Amino acid sequence: MTQVMEMFCKRVKELRVENGITQKQLAEKLHTTNSAVCDWEKGRSQPDLQMLANIAKLFDVSVDYLLGLSDN
Repeated sequence: MTQVMEMFCKRVKELRVENGITQKQLAEKLHTTNSAVCDWEKGRSQPDLQMLANIAKLFDVSVDYLLGLSDN
């Protein structure tokens, strides 16, 4: 797993937990499956570009932050 992917996994889970939502609730908000969210957090898969943008928008962070390219 690449460093960028590791950071994405970590940050998605951190943001989800900080916002007090379950994987299932996040999946519902993003119109995807619970297993997709679980797979992202475990590094078994990665979202497509549109989903990456949707995740960033939902948590009000940049895509760069999600990917570990920025700490802001």
